[in-house]
Amino acid sequence: MSDWRLRPLRLEDAAALHEGMADAEVMRYWSTPPHGTLGETEAFLRAGLEGGAREFVIECEGAVAGRVAVYGDDEVGFFLLRRYWGRGLMRRALEEVARRAFEEWGMERLFADVDPRNAGSLGVLTRVGFVRTGEAARTWLVGGEWCDSVYLELRRDQAAGR
Repeated sequence: MSDWRLRPLRLEDAAALHEGMADAEVMRYWSTPPHGTLGETEAFLRAGLEGGAREFVIECEGAVAGRVAVYGDDEVGFFLLRRYWGRGLMRRALEEVARRAFEEWGMERLFADVDPRNAGSLGVLTRVGFVRTGEAARTWLVGGEWCDSVYLELRRDQAAGR
């Protein structure tokens, strides 16, 4: 799949991204329940943009396909709209974010906190080169349900050897 790109997120992307953020299957392992309104998605994206996150949209064939962001010092978060699952887009996007993080932004590592039931995210992170560094129980309370965490990281020196 060659017709894809990663570009800076704009607030105008909220309507397209709301499709994913309102989808219970896409948001199944997210840190919040699915968004009920477009306004909720707009507020979420605005908070990320104003909070200094490095926010990107994944485009495929000219359409918004998903989002990837680096929060705080080094935490990565991402999702794809369901119709784009299984195409290798997220792997390419995460590889590009890692390249930028290490080569352009001078970061030493990227970190991910993943629900252990989220086989898709764990798989793509592993394929990109992230390694498991730990786990913890009952780390997120989402929609009244406690969720656990698996922690993974990709270090600059690991990425350089790939």
